Amino acid sequence: MEWFASMPKVELHAHLNGSIRDSTLLELARVLGEKGVIVFSDVEHVIMKSDRSLHEVFKLFDLIHVLTTDHATVTRITQEVVEDFASENIVYLELRTTPKRNESIGMSKRSYMDAVVEGLRAVSAVDVDFASRSIDVRRPVNTKNMNDACNGTRGKKIYVRLLLSIDRRETTEAAMETVKLALEMRDLGVVGIDLSGNPTKGEWYSFVTDHSF
Repeated sequence: MEWFASMPKVELHAHLNGSIRDSTLLELARVLGEKGVIVFSDVEHVIMKSDRSLHEVFKLFDLIHVLTTDHATVTRITQEVVEDFASENIVYLELRTTPKRNESIGMSKRSYMDAVVEGLRAVSAVDVDFASRSIDVRRPVNTKNMNDACNGTRGKKIYVRLLLSIDRRETTEAAMETVKLALEMRDLGVVGIDLSGNPTKGEWYSFVTDHSF
């Protein structure tokens, strides 16, 4: 395991909300419990479980969606997630997240993503490359630089790229908004879109048959 941990690695399927620290989830859930927004005792055991059923997994995601509805929290979890991946010697990370809207606090899909980008900028434990265009996969990877970054011969660096997720429960109009936002943010590390969501709800066919998508 020590050898494996020391190897430079890539992570191509990391969900921002699915990578939040348990300690952070507990802290945020307690705060909302004290405010009466949620019943903390109803969610504590789900957060702490490591062998969740599919139903429990999406119950936890529903909780996370409640917890991550303000800009400061989105920035915080983004910073922590990137730092955690960097500590495991991930040198290239594709981080996917669903841009959220919360009109009660003035959160738009764009301001949500701005909070994510602010989290990337807040990382200080490692040098984060996110604002340049996508790495050209046609060129050979410079493994020497990656190894040097991990063995301490130069400053540690992680390349982070973003994928904007479309939830299968969204309307076509909301999905198109996410696609347009991804295009607008290409110079801030957004390299594509992602299709996600609870597989027991909604269906992709509604997007396929809608000519506006």
